[in-house]
Amino acid sequence: MKLSRKWLEDYVDLPEGLTDEQLAADFTMSGSKVETLSSLQDPLKRIVVGKVTKIVKHEDSDKLNIAQIDCGAANGGNPVQIVTAAQNVFDGAWVPVVLDGGVVLRGKDAFPIKKGKLRGAESQGMMCSYDEIGLSIEDFPYADKDGILILNTDPNADTLFPGMDMLEFAGLKDTVIEFEITNNRPDCLSVLGLAREAAAVYSLPLKHEMKRSYEKYPDDTPPIAITLDTPNCTRYIAAVVNDVRIAPSPPWIKQRLRAAGVRPINNLVDITNFVMLEYGQPLHAFDRRHLPFDTVVVRQAKPGKSESLTLLDGATHTLDDSIMVITDGKTPIAVAGVMGGEYSGIMPDTTSVVFEAACFDGVSVRRAAKYIGRRTDASARFEKDLDAAIAEQAIDRALELVQILSCGKPGNKYEHISDKELLNPARKAVHHDYAAVNRILGTDISKKDQQDIFRRLDFTVDEANDTVIPPEIRTDIKTDYDLAEEVARIYGYNKIKATVPALTTRAEITPYERFLLSVSNALVSQGFDECVTLSFIAPKEHAQAGIAAVEAVTIRNPLGEDTSVMRLSMLPSLLKVLGTNNAARLQAGRFFEVGRVYVPAAGQALPEERDTLGIAVFGAGEDFFSLKGVVENLLSTHGVSKRVSFKPVSDNKSFHPGRCAEVFVGEDKLGILGEAHPNVAGAFDIKARAYLAEIDLRALFSQVKTPRYVPLPKFPALLRDLSLLCPATLPCEQISEIIRRAGGRSLESAVLFDVYSGEQLPKDARGLSFQLTFRKADATLTDEEADKFVAKIIAELGKNGISLR
Repeated sequence: MKLSRKWLEDYVDLPEGLTDEQLAADFTMSGSKVETLSSLQDPLKRIVVGKVTKIVKHEDSDKLNIAQIDCGAANGGNPVQIVTAAQNVFDGAWVPVVLDGGVVLRGKDAFPIKKGKLRGAESQGMMCSYDEIGLSIEDFPYADKDGILILNTDPNADTLFPGMDMLEFAGLKDTVIEFEITNNRPDCLSVLGLAREAAAVYSLPLKHEMKRSYEKYPDDTPPIAITLDTPNCTRYIAAVVNDVRIAPSPPWIKQRLRAAGVRPINNLVDITNFVMLEYGQPLHAFDRRHLPFDTVVVRQAKPGKSESLTLLDGATHTLDDSIMVITDGKTPIAVAGVMGGEYSGIMPDTTSVVFEAACFDGVSVRRAAKYIGRRTDASARFEKDLDAAIAEQAIDRALELVQILSCGKPGNKYEHISDKELLNPARKAVHHDYAAVNRILGTDISKKDQQDIFRRLDFTVDEANDTVIPPEIRTDIKTDYDLAEEVARIYGYNKIKATVPALTTRAEITPYERFLLSVSNALVSQGFDECVTLSFIAPKEHAQAGIAAVEAVTIRNPLGEDTSVMRLSMLPSLLKVLGTNNAARLQAGRFFEVGRVYVPAAGQALPEERDTLGIAVFGAGEDFFSLKGVVENLLSTHGVSKRVSFKPVSDNKSFHPGRCAEVFVGEDKLGILGEAHPNVAGAFDIKARAYLAEIDLRALFSQVKTPRYVPLPKFPALLRDLSLLCPATLPCEQISEIIRRAGGRSLESAVLFDVYSGEQLPKDARGLSFQLTFRKADATLTDEEADKFVAKIIAELGKNGISLR
């Protein structure tokens, strides 16, 4: 929302000496955030009004003239001599003059003017056209488009005098304040709304009457029938203006519109834009010739996209039944709340118009604006759900301006409203607990001062019942917190002492979040670096990583082909990390990532999102067993009490066959680890052997137990070594399980410490050596007891074809 300071001062007498910067700061501190502050005259400088007193031909040029111009006190009372090629300048002409050191515009760029000589004649400045002072033919419709701006026929020509500030005359001595208006304050999308805010901030009266009067002329034209055939329109007012005279608007209208960023067009159209900016209620003016049936029907467009409409901007749109339209009883003539049709506009020969002021549903208007791809000033306001009472006030103001500008005769006014209560809505009283307001703000503002603030904001204060009633336009006031905000912003946020909020709850991380942090810390302590990669990858990377062909989730609007699907596994992301570091000649590396994979779920629109830990290592000293140790350490540090086992996998295409295992805790699968298949490593340009693991974090979290304190053993342990001859195909994990089962509760640990295969053993056998640790918790274990345990273990191993070596 752009606000002209001059327009604001039409409604509020601002404090004397108030600078633009202070005004912007006060608006911002009161809740109406100022985005930018700009002067309409920038970068223009030293431009005055001068009167041509003499003009003669240049002696050395057929095309140049030499003009003597009276610029009054602006040039010390001395005439200004200017050499010009303009052919429309004459004796007695009033013209804009840029003096030496002044600045005009050339296109959008600043153009400084210096005195000099042309063909030997001194030129002390320049006469300029309207575009050189940043204006247009709409501002000076009488001007010569290709010549100097001649002001003699201006409506205010009688006010001109030599040396007058041309920027003041053109209305450019103004400051434009641009606001960021939040969605809950549609009342501030108007000059009057912001004037109310200024009046409240500075405790000043508002110089404006909402109810406007005008003289109604006899109107013998046929009545206009209004039908609301959609719930998305609750009020529609049509006002007839006859004997219309289309002409340019007076300067004060055009200057206000231009400052607000709206291009002046003609008096009728300018009135609708002026009132929209002033009241916040969009209006539209229909040429009555295009209401041949004297009927207005507001309805949804017909289903099946059977209707189309060419709008004022020349674009043709096919409409569906989600779009609300205004029709002449048969065909659409406007998209309600957004834009009129091409034949609904005001033409130079228009003689009768119908002003429209309506109350449209905000969601419906926003949907229509998005559908046709045009978000207009009108739709931006309707989207906020305007107060229905403003419609009549706005249309009366438009009719008053018609009379002030003498551009027509106001006639009959017609209205259809779906609910009469919309005209006088019940104003809900909000309980005012001044102590609660102070408690919320951490202040000590008296009850009287708070009530004074509410009165300044045009609230009705009921002291007997401790309530306040906000005006109809303030639909955002509902609770004591809203009242506290009103008090704070008018009292002054900068006056409120900063305090620590008294919170009733403490923000704490969840047990799962604490677990994720613990996982990261456990890996960092083992020399790992954490990496963060994108969750979306290239489709080919799944195949390159050896992942089974599963339809990955496709992104509708991807950044590119390389980031077009959501990953099914952490492996492609980790392999790219290894490839990048390997290509950078890093000799070794340990990396991990805590992220998510996205697996399509049968019968569901959304995929299953799984929290996953990815681990990747490469370089000297890294092999399958070092990675296995990392995983075992991770599980042990998180108190996993159930037996952890590793089961060989030979058919996973991501991993080297025979160097891959799935990780189980009891019967629950946690993940997989192993050496990357050579083809997979090659696809990601990894020259070294790479080892990867992928762990389901939710599954691991379900196995995490709080560590329990166990006192140090009081009794000594007994060690026994077993060297076994085992079938080469029998996994070590299975042999360890047999030993643990047979050893009973006194077997504290069984650790493999040697593997041997060679000529001294049978071809299909290998030697494994285990160190067994026995201990009793309540007594000293004897050698005889330990030997019995060992014998039992050997017997159990024998049943499985394992013997002592």
